Amino acid sequence: MKKENQASYTLSQHGEEIMRASENLKGTIQKTGVIYSEFFSREYGNNVYIKPENLQLTGSFKIRGAYNKIFGLSEEEKKRGIIAASAGNHAQGVAFSAQKLNISSVIVMPKITPLIKIASTRSYGSEVFLHGNVYDESYKKAVEMSLENGYTFIHPFDDYGVIYGQGTVGLEILRELKDTNAILVPVGGGGLISGIALIAKSINPKIKVIGVEPVGAMAMKLSLEKGSVFEIDSCSTNAEGVAVKRPGNITYDITSKYVDDIISVTEEDITEALLLLVEKHKLICETSAVLTVAALKKLNIKNKNVVSVLSGGNIDVLTISSLINKGLVSRGRIFCFSVDLPDIPGQLMKISRIIAELNGNVIKLDHNQFKASDRFTKVQLEITVETTGNDHIQKIISSLAKEGFSVRKVY
Repeated sequence: MKKENQASYTLSQHGEEIMRASENLKGTIQKTGVIYSEFFSREYGNNVYIKPENLQLTGSFKIRGAYNKIFGLSEEEKKRGIIAASAGNHAQGVAFSAQKLNISSVIVMPKITPLIKIASTRSYGSEVFLHGNVYDESYKKAVEMSLENGYTFIHPFDDYGVIYGQGTVGLEILRELKDTNAILVPVGGGGLISGIALIAKSINPKIKVIGVEPVGAMAMKLSLEKGSVFEIDSCSTNAEGVAVKRPGNITYDITSKYVDDIISVTEEDITEALLLLVEKHKLICETSAVLTVAALKKLNIKNKNVVSVLSGGNIDVLTISSLINKGLVSRGRIFCFSVDLPDIPGQLMKISRIIAELNGNVIKLDHNQFKASDRFTKVQLEITVETTGNDHIQKIISSLAKEGFSVRKVY
């Protein structure tokens, strides 16, 4: 099939291409079945299912689009080799696919790419070329090298072959859960949501396909509002997997026709969602993947079958630790406060007794005379307490206030 004819395809023909992609991917990808979430269903008033692409080979959905695109190349294109630009998931998807299909590959990555991601990409046999400090610089270099060396450039999202591969996520969902009412999809460049929208609408036009973006990287949402592809000035989000300044031309066109809504979520929403997935489902996801869980509380539908796509799980341990701590604070599970005590015996014991009676668990304590507003007559006490939530925190604050202690919340 020639690329120039794809734009004029009917919806059903696009659906057929995604079904063909599913056949191409047999024996290569992991079929990630949907998981019913009793907790999220109860919490948000819908029948919530999760599609865990974090458990996919190479750790994300990107392998689907990369493999399908590379699989469909001509023999001449395969002989010349391929090139891609990526700082993470697309790089690994392309490298894995090239190795499996015995094709030489080059991946251009920003110089600031974590060493573990560089090593993972090289482990699949790709040549890694470091250039630039941001993705845009790596992208330009990769395009330049493709022209100089005759490599075929594998775009991370704005290509029909890639989009059809990503659409197999939606096909698997609908084959397993035929009465799906809505699918929530993370949005960066738009490849995943384009593929899912094409297959969902070709099977059942009534299914709602809803994208989710962080408030600090709303390139697709703003493009839709303006009526054309729009490039934002900068991205400000921990969800680096969707930190795209400009969506694709093809993906914008598909999204504008077939996607029902784009929801935006805050960084606090994202960290809470990551914590809940770890705690309730024992699933480790990257920040961009949990956007769809963060959006569940913002849906204006109830008692429907809703599927949240978890797009990937490639996240380093230090980042996980930091985000989980932030999520604990956001959910009211960790409470840090300070209070000035009279510099007389028994005050620390009094505070401890109040917290203990309310079943709070002290995990850190700093008793410092030099921090108090009046260091000659008072002592500042800073305590970090493990709690069960925000209601528990308010009970602790109220009980301390009744005993004459003025609490200053630190976090």
